[in-house]
Amino acid sequence: MGLNDTPLSNRVHIGFFGRRNAGKSSVVNAVTGQELAVVSDTKGTTTDPVLKSMELLPLGPVVVIDTPGYDDEGSLGTLRVRKTRQVLNKTDIAVLVIDGQEGSGDCEEELLSLFREKEIPYLVVYNKADLLTGQKLDDGEALYVSAKDGSGIHELKERLGAAPKADKTRRIIGDLIQPSDFIVLVTPIDSAAPKGRMILPQQQAIRDVIDAGAIAVVAKETELKETLSTLGRRPALVVTDSQAFERVSADTPEEIPLTSFSILMARYKGILDYAVPGAAAMKRLQNKDRILIAEGCTHHRQCGDIGTVKLPEWIRNYTGKELSFHFCSGTEFPEDLSPYAMIFHCGGCMLNEREVRFRMKCASDQGIPMTNYGVAIACIHGILGRSIAMFPHLAAELSR
Repeated sequence: MGLNDTPLSNRVHIGFFGRRNAGKSSVVNAVTGQELAVVSDTKGTTTDPVLKSMELLPLGPVVVIDTPGYDDEGSLGTLRVRKTRQVLNKTDIAVLVIDGQEGSGDCEEELLSLFREKEIPYLVVYNKADLLTGQKLDDGEALYVSAKDGSGIHELKERLGAAPKADKTRRIIGDLIQPSDFIVLVTPIDSAAPKGRMILPQQQAIRDVIDAGAIAVVAKETELKETLSTLGRRPALVVTDSQAFERVSADTPEEIPLTSFSILMARYKGILDYAVPGAAAMKRLQNKDRILIAEGCTHHRQCGDIGTVKLPEWIRNYTGKELSFHFCSGTEFPEDLSPYAMIFHCGGCMLNEREVRFRMKCASDQGIPMTNYGVAIACIHGILGRSIAMFPHLAAELSR
């Protein structure tokens, strides 16, 4: 992915929901102007969520998601409905598509209830308007469209553009620095690093430093000491990959502020205020406790993998307890968290803010402490206070 591309996690996610054969896929195709989804008169043609990244004016970069019918039946249908419910966790704007000839029923009411429960802005769209000869079924804010002749589609796109959206003004690092500041970014290059490129949080941090008018200096942890000694001026901030936290902390003079990409990402996704106190739960872990380690992406595991190897080892050494570790990745995140004593989550760079906050809320509602990799690793190495010093309200809470 190039620096000019908008990451999937930063795009507005628009989900289309409804019964089988309500015309969701046809409406999606009409809105996108592409044959994105397979259309058929056969019920249940859409068997898995279909995602498409695109520019949708006047909204900008979006991800359009076509979902299986919410009334699907049988054992496979149950799995498809489960996938649809998972899509809700990442949806910024929901579109409920109703067959204009049949009207709404229990299925639609359940979806509307879920939208409200999850506080998702939504639009109600009656499709097949070209086939209606009688009066409209809804006299409220619902839209009538025809995916067949295109009527109402332009207004639907205009409504999507005007829908309330998540705050996109939050910065990864730009609001913590000043123009002309030197920012040192420590990026270890190990066997797990993507060949010929940098991981997404590093890319985004570099871009945000540049946008702030500051200067990004990038170095591996093995060159950090020499970099700091030859810069000629003190950097305003050092940001490190969490795996190198211990070494970077030792090589960075105390007067230089230090944090990690993962901590900055937790703040960017809106969960840092929960992740910092959550790390304290490590001291309360007991033998045989079950620990969930969750990652937002799926990737090939290699020797020394951070989530499955290094982090469990650090946690065991820190707590001195015999713990049972369990793992999930990608879109899979357990609805029932009661079997777990604690949750450790990755930085969430591949998930949008709504999904990361949903996972945090699930943990909070069920009383399960949750933290993220960077916060946990800083705590384990005794440098959490230093790592969040630029966030006074958190530093004050930690010192209590």
